[in-house]
Amino acid sequence: MSEPVHDGPGRLQAPVKVKICGITTPGDAVAAIEAGADALGFNGFRGSKRWIDLHRASEWIAQLPPLVTRVAVLVNPTLEEAEAVLALPGIDLLQFHGDETPDLCDRFAEKGYLRAFAARDRAVCQEIARYRTRCVLLDAFVPGAYGGTGQLINLELAAEVVRDHRGRFVFLSGGLQPENVAEAVAAVRPYAVDVASGVESAPGRKDRERMRAFIAAAKGA
Repeated sequence: MSEPVHDGPGRLQAPVKVKICGITTPGDAVAAIEAGADALGFNGFRGSKRWIDLHRASEWIAQLPPLVTRVAVLVNPTLEEAEAVLALPGIDLLQFHGDETPDLCDRFAEKGYLRAFAARDRAVCQEIARYRTRCVLLDAFVPGAYGGTGQLINLELAAEVVRDHRGRFVFLSGGLQPENVAEAVAAVRPYAVDVASGVESAPGRKDRERMRAFIAAAKGA
């Protein structure tokens, strides 16, 4: 296991965490865990190429090995829909990846939630401050899209967000792949990285070698 390194006076920088998102099958989930993933994302947004029926899939999701965080990704759910997903067996955390308001998201503040933001410009820092969560995900800004585009995030802007929100756990997403994740981690120094299309052979189908290469590069950065 890698030893943490110092990141300024009194702070420690542990190896970056890795979330593999857009998991659609039990086989891909197990392969991601075996490759060293710390968290898995399951997409409940019907507009996504990686959509799965979370209610039907919860049976096999609940059977996955322990000590890996299982995240349900939602886009603009109602409060009742979000509560129903969080109550499913095997779901540990909700990720809000749409236009959800602080009023809706903060209903889950006690348990914790992951809120995604499109890194369009510096205004994202003020937007983050409106939410009562320590876990935020920065994704590339693509008009009309809710993630999963493969577009590379603005790393300079992402680094500014990390510096401005040191009390939060920042997940870096958007266009990451085995070939560029080490450079992105070094530039931004996030708490975690999140990848979907960058480790796939086709939308919703993970490539085991690319997952292994991605996780090794991220954690070795």
